[in-house]
Order: sequence, then C-alpha cells, then structure tokens
Amino acid sequence: MNTNERDLIIIGAGPAGLTAAIYAKRAGMDTLVIDETGMGGGQIVNTYEVDNYPGLIHINGFDMGMKFKEHATELGAEFADTAVNCVTKKDGKIHVSTDAGEYVSKAIIIATGATHRELGAPGEKELRGMGVSYCATCDGAFFRNRVTAVVGGGDVALEDALFLARGCSKVYLIHRRDEFRGAKILADKVKAAENIEILYDSKVTNIIGDEAVEKIDVENVKTGEVKQVELNGIFIAVGMKPVTETFKDLVELDESGYIVAGEDCITSCEGVFVAGDVRTKRLRQVITAASDGANAITSVSEYFNNMK
Repeated sequence: MNTNERDLIIIGAGPAGLTAAIYAKRAGMDTLVIDETGMGGGQIVNTYEVDNYPGLIHINGFDMGMKFKEHATELGAEFADTAVNCVTKKDGKIHVSTDAGEYVSKAIIIATGATHRELGAPGEKELRGMGVSYCATCDGAFFRNRVTAVVGGGDVALEDALFLARGCSKVYLIHRRDEFRGAKILADKVKAAENIEILYDSKVTNIIGDEAVEKIDVENVKTGEVKQVELNGIFIAVGMKPVTETFKDLVELDESGYIVAGEDCITSCEGVFVAGDVRTKRLRQVITAASDGANAITSVSEYFNNMK
C-alpha cells in the first residue's frame, strides 16, 4: 500500500475541515488534513471575538481556532503543511498533488474556505500592508489614535468599524448604498458611535500615498461628486470569494465560484465532498462550517459503506 494513501484527505483546516477531521477520527477513518498555512483555524483566527457560538462566550477567535485543531490532533488526525496544486480522480481513487508530493485517498473533503475580495481601486495593491488591510483585528492596533476608514456595509464592515472606533481617533465607514446590509443591532451601534462618520452612497476610487496610505478619493455614486479624505489606514470588508480555482475542473461550481452541494455536502464528483464557506449555502458562520464538517463525514461514511 502507498504510504501516502489514506481513507480520507481533508483540504483546509478551518472550522469545517477540523470538525470533519474530529468526526472522521471518531469514525475510525485514516485521515490526513492538508493545510497550506501550517497553523490551522482558518479565518476565525483573525477574529477578535466570537460571541455567537453556543456555550463559548466572548472567546477570542485565535483561541477558538487553536481549540479546534487541538481537538483534531488529540484524536489522531495527521497534518501536512503544504499547498495543493492539483486534484484528479483516476482508477476510483482521488489523487492530490502537493508541493510535498502526491497523496491518494478513497475520498476527499474540500474545505478551503474563502478569501477577501478586493476593491480594485488604484493604489490598493501597491499600498497593501502599508495602510491597506483586510483584517481590522489583525492590524487595527497599528492605528491607535489615528484616522482610518472601513469600506463595506455587511456585518464584517460594521464589526470592523466598531472595533477600530475603540482605539482610533476617527473612523469613516464608506458604503455604496444608502442602508447597511448587516445586522440592525450592529448598525445601531455604529450610528451611535461618536467617532464613526458614515459616508453613504459612496465608493473609494483611489488610494493615495507614497510609502504609506495618506488619503483616499471618495465618490458619491448618486451625484458623482469626489472628495478627498485624509487618513492613515483603510480596511476593506466588501465580501469574500471562494478558494476553488484548483477544483474548477473537478466539481461543479456556481456562477460565483462556490462548489455546488446541499446540506449533505455531496458534490458532482463521486468521492469528493465539500464543507464550510466554500460550499453554496445561505449562511456562512463558524457554526454552519462546523455543521458542514459533521454532515460531510456522515456522507463520506455512507459512501464508504456503499463501495464495492
């Protein structure tokens, strides 16, 4: 038997992938988790506080992510810290090509999650890491007592604005519509914050600075008026895009690039399952990612039971 062969390979080590690993090991599956970051925990490790996971009140996102990985490790899940380059199916098995070599399995679970969408504004790429950030909880401390902006209108943008307002002298919240898409309770807190200024019907058209962000151009989408706002940092929270490029020829994707699958996490390719934010679904939260991980293993178990 190939020493790189497993019952199950899980690609991704966020809440979905790690929950799947926990359930897989409890089901007696020889399981390998492949995670390019080498740390595990997924997006949750960049979250300042998680306050909507039952039983875990005010837990730090990093600590929560590490608890997920610790649990999977304790049960015996193996980890390979490497990048996946290609996944193919041949001779009834799944072949996963990585920087560390090829692994083979009876089934895989894709749990690669999603990444931050970019604005596409001039200066965004050039000033990334020099005032342009996609994670307020990661980089907010660098802007204490300074002026920042958050772009977006969903829960993440509202949460980022509130987080930054605790330490920044002023926070601009820039949203291209005239009302927020995020939860009302968050929107109300933002509106009540004295050091948050909301710029509705607006978009960032240019990010300006030599060695660091100095100012931005903000255009009113209704009037066309452009004004410059001087600041030190801009946090972009305009949504996510699924990490599915590697799998586009393996499974069916929807028009947004998410892997098509229902609650059973079964994809269009036999032996390939999906879990977490990378799947077509209505709600993308830690709890739904964990739920996917459990559901995916139920489907994998049924698949194994039906194999000849």
